[in-house]
Amino acid sequence: MKVITIDGPAGAGKSTIAKIAAAKLGFTYIDTGAMYRAITYKVLKNGGDFSDTEKIIGLAGQSDIRLDNGKIFLDGEDVTDKIRTRQVTNKTSIIAALGEVRKILREKQRSFSKEQNLVMEGRDIGSVVFPDAEYKFYLDASISERARRRWAELREKGAEVNMEEIVEDINKRDNLDLNRGLCPLIIPKGAFVIDSTNKSIEEVANIIVTHAGK
Repeated sequence: MKVITIDGPAGAGKSTIAKIAAAKLGFTYIDTGAMYRAITYKVLKNGGDFSDTEKIIGLAGQSDIRLDNGKIFLDGEDVTDKIRTRQVTNKTSIIAALGEVRKILREKQRSFSKEQNLVMEGRDIGSVVFPDAEYKFYLDASISERARRRWAELREKGAEVNMEEIVEDINKRDNLDLNRGLCPLIIPKGAFVIDSTNKSIEEVANIIVTHAGK
């Protein structure tokens, strides 16, 4: 089975672009970040103690996570919208820094590729999950553009948002993702780098489809 990996920081357009590219290619789209968000949401539902690593690992191991047509189900519950709150966003990097949780989810992510072609996006897909993938991409954009996209996304959902707070959140997430000791965000070896700051979503998706369709 063929796997296309798309990595990059928060707000670079990974999810939207990966969905479009997957649809154009007839591949299955997998949002690995949503899997970490789902575990974060579960921890919050179970007391919200992010210092209890053993309990968090246990919750992750017991979790049934399914991705279906852009929706994510956690233990049978549709949590697609519930995992996109600011509370979940601000705690997800803590979960993503836990090696045992990453191992549990990495095995699940790899299992998806056994029976289907994938477009999988995240922060360590081309570097750790599928380092030997034939087609690897790294998306980036300026912080101001990434913040603008996040602001527009939240406004569309009816949320009251402050641009300065969004920029602060993105800077914090970048710092955590780039500097964590385990599986930090890097440009995977051999990845095709795309700066999407001044490109439309459709333009970037077409670049990926053109390269992967060779």
